[in-house]
Amino acid sequence: MILFLLAYLGGVLTILSPCILPVLPFVFARADRPFLRNGLPMLIGMALTFALVATLASVAGGWAVAANQYARFAAIALLAVFGVALLFPSLAERITAPLVTLGAKLSDSASDASRDARGHVGSSLLLGVATGLLWAPCAGPILGLILTGAALQGASVGTSLLLAAYAAGAATSLALALLVGGKLFAAMKRSLGVGEWVRRGLGALVLVAVGAIALGLDTGILTQVSLAGTNRIEQGLLDKFRAASGNATTKTDTAMTNTAMTSTAAKPEADAMADMLPVEGTMPSLDGAVDWLNSPPLTAEQLKGKVVLVDFWTYSCINCLRALPYVRAWADKYKDQGLVVIGVHAPEFAFEKIIGNVKKAVTDLKVDYPVAIDNNYKIWRAFNNNYWPAHYFIDAEGRIRHHHFGEGDYDESERIIQLLLSQAGHKLKSADLVNVSATGAEAAADMNRVKSPETYLGYERAENFVSPGGAVRDMRHTYQASVDELNAWGLTGDWTIANERASLDAPGGGIVYRFHARDLHLVLGPGSDGKPVRFRVTIDGKPPGDDHGMDTDADGNGTVTGERLYQLIRQKGDIADHTFAIEFLDPGVRAYAFTFG
Repeated sequence: MILFLLAYLGGVLTILSPCILPVLPFVFARADRPFLRNGLPMLIGMALTFALVATLASVAGGWAVAANQYARFAAIALLAVFGVALLFPSLAERITAPLVTLGAKLSDSASDASRDARGHVGSSLLLGVATGLLWAPCAGPILGLILTGAALQGASVGTSLLLAAYAAGAATSLALALLVGGKLFAAMKRSLGVGEWVRRGLGALVLVAVGAIALGLDTGILTQVSLAGTNRIEQGLLDKFRAASGNATTKTDTAMTNTAMTSTAAKPEADAMADMLPVEGTMPSLDGAVDWLNSPPLTAEQLKGKVVLVDFWTYSCINCLRALPYVRAWADKYKDQGLVVIGVHAPEFAFEKIIGNVKKAVTDLKVDYPVAIDNNYKIWRAFNNNYWPAHYFIDAEGRIRHHHFGEGDYDESERIIQLLLSQAGHKLKSADLVNVSATGAEAAADMNRVKSPETYLGYERAENFVSPGGAVRDMRHTYQASVDELNAWGLTGDWTIANERASLDAPGGGIVYRFHARDLHLVLGPGSDGKPVRFRVTIDGKPPGDDHGMDTDADGNGTVTGERLYQLIRQKGDIADHTFAIEFLDPGVRAYAFTFG
């Protein structure tokens, strides 16, 4: 219940957000009409449409976004007709197109004083539907969290209800504004007799709002404005929402000996030690995979009698890449001793859903154990997982006996593998632990000297963006940047910033970042045409020299040839604050996220 309350409160705060500004003229345009037959149906239509479109976005991703854009254009046209009709009723009467006729009817129901004062419920409801289509793409961080959760956890009745609660909260605040606005308009008409000018003024406001929406200002300039500190208030609610919605997974501290169990250990002793591991549940089904690599589809039933390690990963995740050498080593060492390693590839970015990209990554990364492609997060949800990487250790009876989230604790993880294998009756050839010497992006991070966080370039999760004017959403814009503070970053040149990436529209653009870490990585991909993109990097305005990464040379030159993580900097000496800059010599590059090590 607390989740629905927080979603509702987040919606109530929408009235104070700049995001709602383009919608207000349509609400106040009906402020002088009876609320039950005009304002209330419009708000209901707006809330239901918003919840429906947002649910579709969480279910269907790209195609729903495209469909919503077409609906958005239709809604803009319909509401433009509404505004024109408010300004020029005689002009509206001469328009005969079906859509315009519908708009004229809607405008008449709102503004023609000669009509029934009770208004028309149907037209108000339809106007609310059109307004809801415009409102759906523009909402606060709580909505973003709900949609992100829906994308990871899958669409459900609960997701739809959360979206409906958010919409109901916003409709509630708009209803209060409408009731107050109605009294104000009534007083103006009685005292000044300017009803006709009020109607025309509302029409002008509607057209201004439609123009702002058509130009993208509702998701661009207006979203950069902070009114009444609502961003801070919404973020506070968001933090509470995260805490309430997070799955409480308890990591049990297991008392284990630091001495590896020898191959001659008696089975009863192994049983006793293994009993110290709690049973965390039964291995869920693997049926949700859309494809399998390196293996035919596997089932939990087929795996009975084997010890199983399930590794949730995605190929552009730096934390996954740094854990990968150990997973590969375990798979290779114990594959003939009863261990089956399964990599569950659960994508973070859209390009990681392309099976061809995953196949190439699996080959390049020398992953030869079975990989389940979990594009729909069905296996992810079945394990109730929330992390990349995440390792689940399953005994020969199909029970989850241990889990580990993130990097590290590799020795303990391998001892648990040995323990479960011995308990299952498999004779270990060696009790020694694997010796991993990773290179490139797979090398262990120097976390004691990392002071820069993972940083996303898409507006959905971007932080510390310092280009003047902020991010202009989903529109081409020319940016400039000068970074002085640690972890500040900005763009230079012509870019289009989308929800999960920034795309370069003209050659010569770049990114600057003030960072503190040994390694700097950037997830990049070529444009839609797939053509390679050349780039050049500098540190403090100079070529990196010996501090270049595996994907650059000493002069800082490199080429984006595919969608993956690129290691651009690996410093050899003392670590300090530095200004990193990358200039792209060709257009089209897509930049997703910085990571550090």
